[in-house]
Amino acid sequence: MVDRAPVGLRSLRQVGQPVLDFDRAVAFYRDVVGLPLIAAFPSLAFFDLDGVRLLLEVSRGDHPHSGSVLYFAVDDIHAAREELGARGVAFEQEPHLIHRDEAGTFGAAGEEEWMAFFRDTEDNLLAIASRQPGSSTTP
Repeated sequence: MVDRAPVGLRSLRQVGQPVLDFDRAVAFYRDVVGLPLIAAFPSLAFFDLDGVRLLLEVSRGDHPHSGSVLYFAVDDIHAAREELGARGVAFEQEPHLIHRDEAGTFGAAGEEEWMAFFRDTEDNLLAIASRQPGSSTTP
């Protein structure tokens, strides 16, 4: 390992997500997912996720349409899935156990990481994720 001075990275500040249909994508994130819109410009929109910005940017011809997976933290994954489903979101995978964190690597030992996956209007993969007490029996 190379010995280098720390860069000072502290947290995620912004995630960029390419979109093909700008108005449709803004409406999805604002009206369906319910994110607060900070600002919108002709081909850029910024949303607030508790201090982390989500940037939607129109894909250019020289920039291929490929996105990142955005994982939205929720307290109750089943309630969030029901609410998004009621708003017309089709899930590719229902809420399911991803990892039982016996060692406490990502949070409290024994908790479980649950996720459910869906796509936005631009075919980008999205997920909702929550930590639940261990031995969850919720379907």
